[in-house]
Amino acid sequence: MGSPEVWQADEAWQRIDLLSDLHLHAEMPRTFEAWRDHLLGTPAEAVLLLGDLFEVWVGDDARHQGFEAECVNVLRQASARKVLAFMPGNRDFLVGDRLLAEAGVQRLADPTVLLAFGRRWLLSHGDALCLADQAYQQFRVQVRSADWQQQFLALPLADRQRQARVMRDASTAHQASLGSQHWSDVDDAAAAQWLVQADASALIHGHTHRPGTHALPGGGLRHVLGDWDFDTRPCRARMLQLRPTGLQPIDLGDSA
Repeated sequence: MGSPEVWQADEAWQRIDLLSDLHLHAEMPRTFEAWRDHLLGTPAEAVLLLGDLFEVWVGDDARHQGFEAECVNVLRQASARKVLAFMPGNRDFLVGDRLLAEAGVQRLADPTVLLAFGRRWLLSHGDALCLADQAYQQFRVQVRSADWQQQFLALPLADRQRQARVMRDASTAHQASLGSQHWSDVDDAAAAQWLVQADASALIHGHTHRPGTHALPGGGLRHVLGDWDFDTRPCRARMLQLRPTGLQPIDLGDSA
């Protein structure tokens, strides 16, 4: 990691919501509704979406269709009331500037230092730190390259959607065969090194679907966001709320 970009919170703000791993898609309508209601109803001055907002995003030309258009409309409504920022994840790294500009959403690099309430918080989606999954890291390098993205986005939309379904099904089957206890997790030594380079004492990330707080070598902390699912029981929606008094986990699934 080089020197991360810095994102400055407004000094007058009193609350920032941090969410990730909603994996929005048309087959999970209750999850979409919960996300919509929270985004439009939260009193937070800013909401930071740290990756995998969408289950899959195959290019910004999909933004005018059915479910994708509904999502963009929610983002547009919310950004008229509060600051929204988005960091790409492993599922939606193809979200482009056209979509974000149309929806009024700021882009966050991965990683980014958040300056808020007198502290430096390092933000990441988290997948770049799952170093034990070497096959995924090789795949990540491939699909983040400009050449691969240019070739993929040149395909007809229907072909991209078909390929995305195949990759999603293969990923789901692979995870199911492993069991959640064997899913790759963040490398704590690498995370601690990121904190040193960023001059931050705490990392906030998603991706692993293992919400909690972990001590890192050197004394830093790693705060993990949870995924959202209101279409199965029990509901899941673990987010983090940042205030001047500190960071607080909130589980919206408890009230569903």
